[in-house]
Parts: sequence; structure tokens; C-alpha cells
Amino acid sequence: MNIRLALSLAVAALVVSACAAVDKDGRVVEGQARAIAMVAAADRSDVDRKTDVRRRPVELLTFVDVKPGARILDIGAGSGYTTELLARAAGPAAQVWGQNDRGMLEKYVKTAFDDRAGAFKGATLNKYVSDFDNPVPPGAAPLDLVTIILFYHDIAYLPVDRALMLKRLHVAMKPGATLVIIDHSARAGDGVKVAQTLHRIEEATVRTELTAAGFELVADADFWRNPNDARTEPFFKLGTPTDQFALKFVRR
Repeated sequence: MNIRLALSLAVAALVVSACAAVDKDGRVVEGQARAIAMVAAADRSDVDRKTDVRRRPVELLTFVDVKPGARILDIGAGSGYTTELLARAAGPAAQVWGQNDRGMLEKYVKTAFDDRAGAFKGATLNKYVSDFDNPVPPGAAPLDLVTIILFYHDIAYLPVDRALMLKRLHVAMKPGATLVIIDHSARAGDGVKVAQTLHRIEEATVRTELTAAGFELVADADFWRNPNDARTEPFFKLGTPTDQFALKFVRR
């Protein structure tokens, strides 16, 4: 057994013992067991494994509950860390798009998404470059899953018509399809006022906007919560993780 595979298996065993959800009989919950296997895959990059420490991918994949063969759109995908995780969970028959706008691509992402897509051996990772208020790739509908991970606050301060964006997502998604938003929490009453300065958004604002667009909140999760975060500083100025909310909506 090579060293990388042995390390991956050891990590998987550690994750199972440390954080796997179990049922009343002490068995690992199936969805989380699958997520553990995906995260422990031997072909994942060392860079992504380091990112795992703060991004908690097992909990993320368990919460999202990706279905095999799903049609998935990851908005504000950046270099594609989450996009690849979703593709792994959905399997080789899936169709997966990672969306960025031109400015983000040229300033931050550069070739990182292309490099990832070229190296990944699972489902095709499709790059899509568009404005955020028109994020759905031609031919992508009907979508089963849309994710906006740690990026809705950016959309809130950019010149984006969020109501139009959500309307277009609603039209492109199947009835019963899932939309997951995770972001850095702002204080109650801050709304979108601190989206650019603190890179945060108020959870209540996200709930209100998604509900108005025809989405129903069906679950939330606390795996990225940090009650010690005063929510007065941007994430890049903190030595500890921010308080982050995780919301799952269904398209009605």
C-alpha cells in the first residue's frame, strides 16, 4: 500500500471515529459514511486536504445530500474546491458546472479552475463564466442542486440584481430541487450593510430573500457555527473561524 493511500485511509478512520453521525444502534449514518469515503479519496490534492481543516467537507456533503447523477450548479465557485466535492458525491454520470464572473476569474481564480478540471477524473467539471444575475449555463436546466458557498455576501455588494438571479435559478431548477447557501454571519440588524466591509451577511436577510423568490427553507445546520465570533471583523482578520450559517432550501 502506498503512503498516500495509507494516509487517506487513516484520515478516514479518524473522521469516522471523531465526527460521524450514528443512529440509535451505533451505526454510521449512510449519507455521512459516503461523505467520509469521498473526502478520504486518495486522488484528492494536498492543497484541498489542507482546506478541509476549515471547510469541514464531511459535514458539508452530508448536509447537501448530493444524489448520484445530479445536475449541479456551484455559483461563485472560485478554484472549484466545493465544485469538485459535489462532483465526487454525484458520480461520473453527473453534470456539474462551476460558475464565476469575469472579474473574479481574472483577479483571483486565473487558471485554478481549469487546472482542477483537467486533473479531475470523475464527472466533467464545466467552467461557466457569466454575470451573477444570469448564472445558469445554457443547457444546464433542469438543475437538481444549486450551491452558493461563502459567496452570497459578495453577490450582495456587487452590482447584481439578486431578485432576478433568484428568479432565474427558480426557473432553471426542478420542482423539489435543492439550493444550499452557507455564509459568514453578520449581526442581527446588519442585513447587507456590512457585506463589503466585513464580508458577512445577516442570516435573516438570506432567509427573507429566498422565501420571497419561491424557495422553502427545509433545514439548517450548525456545523460551521462559532458562538465566540463577535461578528464584527471580516474572516481574514480573525485567527479563528467565523460564525457561519448553513441553510437548505427547496424549489417549490
